[in-house]
This record gives sequence, C-alpha cells and structure tokens, in this order.
Amino acid sequence: MSAPLLGLARPNHYRFKLGGFEIIQLHDGALHMPGPQPPFATDQSKEAVQAHLKANHLPGDRMENSYTCTMINTGKELVLFDTGNGAAKRSTGSGFLLKALAAAGYTPDQVDIVVTTHCHPDHFLGLVENGKPAFPNARTVFGEREFDYWRKGDDLPDWRVPTREGFLKVCLPLGERSTFIKNGSSVVTGITAVEAFGHSPGHMTFNVESNGERVFLWADVTNHYVMSLQKPEWLVHFDHDKAQAVASRKRVLDMVAHDKCLAIGFHMPFPAFGYVDKTADGYRWVPASYQKNFA
Repeated sequence: MSAPLLGLARPNHYRFKLGGFEIIQLHDGALHMPGPQPPFATDQSKEAVQAHLKANHLPGDRMENSYTCTMINTGKELVLFDTGNGAAKRSTGSGFLLKALAAAGYTPDQVDIVVTTHCHPDHFLGLVENGKPAFPNARTVFGEREFDYWRKGDDLPDWRVPTREGFLKVCLPLGERSTFIKNGSSVVTGITAVEAFGHSPGHMTFNVESNGERVFLWADVTNHYVMSLQKPEWLVHFDHDKAQAVASRKRVLDMVAHDKCLAIGFHMPFPAFGYVDKTADGYRWVPASYQKNFA
C-alpha cells in the first residue's frame, strides 16, 4: 500500500550565529496571490514584466508573499523585529509567528524588546493575541516619525484607512510603554536604526554588528527578490512615496552590495537572508547557503 500524499511542508525557523549574537529567523507564513504585476512594476508594460519573470523562472500570473520576522539574542536581551500578521490572517496562511517561536525553543514572555520597523499590518498585527499584548514583558519600539504619522492620520490615502484603523487599535495603546527612535538611535548595543523612508513615511532599517560581523535588516526596502530588487526603479503600489522609495532601495542595495554585507529582508524567500550582487542593469539576490552554518 502506498503512503498518502501529505502536501506542502516547510521549516518555520532558522538560527545562526553572528559574532556574539544569535539570529533567529521566524516564518510567520505566506500569502499566495495574483501578481506580481500589480502590485509590483505598476509603471511597466505587461510584456516587459512577463519577459522578466520568465527569465527568472517565475510564473507570470501568481506570486507568494512571504513574511519572516527576525529575532536577535544578544546574550543580554532578546530583541524581536516585527510581529507578522497575527490571528487576523491565519485563515489565509500567515500569522504563525508564535508557533514558529515555540518551535525555535522560546516563549513570548522571554522577549525583552519588540521593534516595529514600520506600521503596516503585516508588521504589527502580531503585537496582540486574544486582545492582550502577545509579548507581555517586552518594551515596544517604534520609529518616531512613523508612529507620529499614523497617530495624526494626515495625508492618508483612502486605501490606507484600514491600516490606520489597525494602528489605532493595536499600536497606539502601546505608546505609553514604548520607546521612539530616530536615525542613528541605538536599540541595544550593536543594533542601530537607519532611516529608509519611502515605503512608509518613517520606515526604519537596522544595522547589526557583533564581534566584527554584520547583518543589515532592510525590512520592506524591497519586497520581492526579482521584481523590486532586481529592478529597484520599477514602482510599487504599496510604497507611500514612490520616488523616495526608489531612492531608498537604490541606496540600501548599493550599500549592501558594495560592503558585501549579509542582509535580511522581511519579504525575501525564507529563511530570508543572503547577499546582493550588483549587475550591469540592477541587482541580484543571492540566498545564503551554508555560510552561517559553522559553529
């Protein structure tokens, strides 16, 4: 008798060493959706996009949007970056950060600091579970400019109204127990905030260094390893200020490629870390293989 077909399976956590730190990649899940044009390459012809996808062995009519949260154990603090989609999206394939956290050997009450890179729902909805803070002992950290924008709600496009409603419900009540950071602020020793505005008004990235080793967390600077990474000038529907987002993409990708720096992207294919190469007409994502598997 043959064994039954069991369907798709994938890992939900990956841990590696960076100097004296441990980096833990936690898969919140993935959404399968039509695309990638739109939401990507909204200013490009269908023919150009289809040719680009075919050259990269990707289907032209559907895509996977993956969500990976990053946690850093400094040896003194457990710092979590972003919290995924939370319970609201579990029926569609994401919102499984807490499950990944448990599989990786941690409990929510061990988390000391939760950093929200920007206030889009897939980055903050997991702050709350069953109406209570999901990480009860954690201090929350927001970018000052980002938090202020969503608190005020000025210049808000209609399609972002639900995002602000989610912010007011989930993030705003945490304001009194939060720390607000700017460009150059230190989250903890070795983790420094770097502004990369455009995708959202106060979008923050983070430079992480320990014992001479470095990784750059770019959050949502680029959200697709073939579309907006290889072609950073192609416009993306989700970007708040599209020209500023293009400039931030090019600046960050140039830096990561020039410095040959390990990078982590929230929407890169899991485990969502690797390198960037400069090419003749853009950039190329190079997933890490065994570079960080040595103890």
